[in-house]
Amino acid sequence: MQRIAANWPADPFRPTVQLKTFMESLAEHPNLTPAAVRASEAIQNDVFKQKYMLSQRMLQPASYPQYYSRLVEAFDKSAQGIGRPWWKIFFNIW
Repeated sequence: MQRIAANWPADPFRPTVQLKTFMESLAEHPNLTPAAVRASEAIQNDVFKQKYMLSQRMLQPASYPQYYSRLVEAFDKSAQGIGRPWWKIFFNIW
C-alpha cells in the first residue's frame, strides 16, 4: 500500500485533502486486507477503464459531441491556473 500511495498523483484542486496522505495512513492500519490493496492497485492501473470500455457514442453524445473533450480541457487549464476570460463567461461561450 505504501508503494501505491507513493505513486498516487496529487490533486491540484484540493491541496489540503490528498488521497495519497489517506492511503499512506491506511497502509499502517492493523486491519488492512489484501483485498483493499488489490482494489487500490486496480484503480491506479485503470483496470476497470480497460475492462468496461466506453463506446464512441457514449464519449461523443449526438446532442453535444464536444462536451467531454471541452470538460477535460477546462480541467487541464484550471489546474494550470488559466481561467476563462470574463467576456466568454458573460456570453456563455466555450
